[in-house]
Amino acid sequence: MLPKDPHILLSYVNTKLRDQYPSLPALCDDLDTDQASLCRVLEGLDCRYDPVYNQFI
Repeated sequence: MLPKDPHILLSYVNTKLRDQYPSLPALCDDLDTDQASLCRVLEGLDCRYDPVYNQFI
């Protein structure tokens, strides 16, 4: 289950991307999470996924 607080979610997702997953689609598939919904929540923090760095920045 993903954290509900957007700031904690950002940290959680970036840590997972850094340590376990080669891409955002791989993370979302494994965690059974809708990628568009996840991106919308983090866009509320003015963060966008950068596939070059494999993190939200």
